[in-house]
Amino acid sequence: MQDLFSPSKWTATQKLTVSFLVVILTGSFLLWLPISNQPGTHQTYLDHLFTAVSMVCVTGLTVLSIKDTYTVFGQIVGIILMQIGGLGLITLISVSLFYLKRRISLKSQTTLQMALNRNTNDNYKNFLFNAYRFTFAVEAIGALVLMTDFIPRYGWAKGAFNAVFVAVSAFCNAGFDNLGSNSLQDFVLNPTVNFTVALLIIAGGIGFTVWAELSERLNHYFHSRPRLLRLSFRRLSSHSRLALIATATLLFGGALITWLSELRHGSTIGNYNIFQQWMISFFQSAAFRTAGFSTLNYEATHPFTNLVYMILMLIGGAPGGTAGGIKVTTAAIMFLLFRSELKGHTEVTFHKRVIPASAVKQAMTIILFFFTVLMIGYSLLLLEHPNLNPYHLLFEAISAMATVGSSAGITSQLTTWGRIIIMGMMFLGRVGPFTVFLSLLQRDRKEIHYADTDVLIG
Repeated sequence: MQDLFSPSKWTATQKLTVSFLVVILTGSFLLWLPISNQPGTHQTYLDHLFTAVSMVCVTGLTVLSIKDTYTVFGQIVGIILMQIGGLGLITLISVSLFYLKRRISLKSQTTLQMALNRNTNDNYKNFLFNAYRFTFAVEAIGALVLMTDFIPRYGWAKGAFNAVFVAVSAFCNAGFDNLGSNSLQDFVLNPTVNFTVALLIIAGGIGFTVWAELSERLNHYFHSRPRLLRLSFRRLSSHSRLALIATATLLFGGALITWLSELRHGSTIGNYNIFQQWMISFFQSAAFRTAGFSTLNYEATHPFTNLVYMILMLIGGAPGGTAGGIKVTTAAIMFLLFRSELKGHTEVTFHKRVIPASAVKQAMTIILFFFTVLMIGYSLLLLEHPNLNPYHLLFEAISAMATVGSSAGITSQLTTWGRIIIMGMMFLGRVGPFTVFLSLLQRDRKEIHYADTDVLIG
């Protein structure tokens, strides 16, 4: 019992959970302060807590308008909360420790290594710093590009600040904006905003490990100068290769399905030209996998389109990045398992390599955890809101659990208990799969051998 009150004896999962809780409670208190709120606003502490949970868990669901509720100070607090939630509190603390020249334990390094999906501690300090340099550099570039549109629209100070807010939110896959109450629907035909925000979302969702490896391969190409660029990428790891292939497949597959299902839908994309239709479709495909930005009203989209979006939300982005969901590599491993069973293979393979059985089991465990929590949360929402559309409630539940933040427009209609349920799902969706993964890695394996038995399947 005493171990519970001794942080030095906490497990990595306990430290992670408590760290996120502390940031959420601190953020909600700061957002609740009068200095953070516009004059005349009358939001409850629960509203600010809901916003803080959504920001730290980089979800994007909200019951209030950021622009109309919070002052510049409150919005700066929001930027900090999203940045912490996107990069992970553990890595923030570790960078501080490095800068203070304090020693970091091997156990802590192992925890951080797993948090960023890195399989080695070699040059760990450089890797961690490079992840931060990459983050701030990409966010800065994205903000500068957005400023070219926002400054003429809002003025120098407001335009620059709004660009920074949206850029940080997009890269961290948070889905918040400070432009109004209808997300980015006013920018539905704006190529600058659409492509910049979409690329920021993708950059944050691919994962730092993949970017580090791509950078290493590019450096090899420029220094060694092989005859073909693909020769430099021949040694790309199976993880990076799988993450990139799955990401590209989902991005363009989601865009194609959106375009086909909404092509004749005049209230969404039916009245636009082909370039505008594909731009809008691509943006939805990018945003729905990890971030809650929207340029369409999802109450107007076809039910089939929303079903596809729910599948994209469940899958999410790549491990070791700012995205949520079960992760593209987890979904890809399940697809490879299915393919291997159809082909009668005894092992799951990818690119002439065998995926370990332990990784397959871990993927199945994470999916089982994810869907169990999702179904429990959805069932509670149905019990609490019998008068709301069950399809919209499922959309909301998946969006919360996958930390996406897109909504069918019912977030503000949730009761107090409904908001508490959604907050719990956002928190578990952000922290839960990772803590399950850590517990699987840290647990000592016990070999059990019993006699075989037969169980009918199907």
